[in-house]
Amino acid sequence: MSITFEVFRGSKEGKIVADKTTRTLQHNEVYIETTHSGLCGTDEHFLTSGQVLGHEGVGVVRQIGPGVTNVKVGARVGFGYTHYVCGTCPKCLTGWDQYCENKKEYGTHDHDLGSFGEGVVWDAGCVVPIPDGYDNADAAPLMCAGATVWTVLTEYGIKPTDRVAVMGIGGLGHLAIKLASAMGCQVVVLSSSEAKREEAFGFGASEYHVFRAGQDMPDFKPVNHLLLCGSACVDYPSLIPLMDIHGSIYPLTVDFTHSPVPMLFLNIKGVRIQGSLVASRNSLRTLVQFAADHKIKPTTMTFPMTKDGVEEAMQTLRDGKMRYRGVLVRQ
Repeated sequence: MSITFEVFRGSKEGKIVADKTTRTLQHNEVYIETTHSGLCGTDEHFLTSGQVLGHEGVGVVRQIGPGVTNVKVGARVGFGYTHYVCGTCPKCLTGWDQYCENKKEYGTHDHDLGSFGEGVVWDAGCVVPIPDGYDNADAAPLMCAGATVWTVLTEYGIKPTDRVAVMGIGGLGHLAIKLASAMGCQVVVLSSSEAKREEAFGFGASEYHVFRAGQDMPDFKPVNHLLLCGSACVDYPSLIPLMDIHGSIYPLTVDFTHSPVPMLFLNIKGVRIQGSLVASRNSLRTLVQFAADHKIKPTTMTFPMTKDGVEEAMQTLRDGKMRYRGVLVRQ
């Protein structure tokens, strides 16, 4: 049975285009009626690609294809960056399923995958159950922004006793503060101004410091982990003095410029630069449950899931006025 639904694409002109797409459910696929979608800075990078945008989706399963056993019609689910996993290769079996060795070929439908629209067809193995009582609007930003910081907080040895610094209070940063605080970490916020001090403490920060590249901070107690959640080019030489021996720095935003790394000072302190971007299915599941259990909610602005609403949301993000994660809502 074929399913036709509305989607919102980018275009080579950089405008949002409303379109229709038709899909037929294949083995282990489900059709999800999207209710909410988060907006990510990555969507800006794909604005001229012609593909359906969005990878922070939440909705209700309306149809299931052949072989689906893990989800039922009517279930509330979330879906993120990972579209398909085989479930059998070594990377899938060890939890790093975003690097699945047996990628499924979607052919001409590849550009029809995205959470901006009326619905989506997704592999059933890549959807995440939303706990009862946890709102769809809160769950959507967890599918990418929350999952990105959660992977760092849970995969690289961060302990509740550690000093964890967050640089940049935006879509990623505000969630990093909330999650790390709920884990019991001492959360140190580094910002370029005093403007967000009160909010940062409200999110769970233990300390707040105004920091700019090249600034001397003689009284600053070094941190064990530093999550870089801003959008600017990384100035690593200015960050090394902030780090404790054997500390780790995590660059979490995409930047296409080159960032010089001071290898001598990096080696002297044993500091590691650890990449981490896309979350596994297991990370998504544990994050959503943790957020529900601890009543952690993203701070969001909502927009209608329409052509004009998508454009307004993207312009708000582009202007740096999003506080702190945009969510598109189907009326």
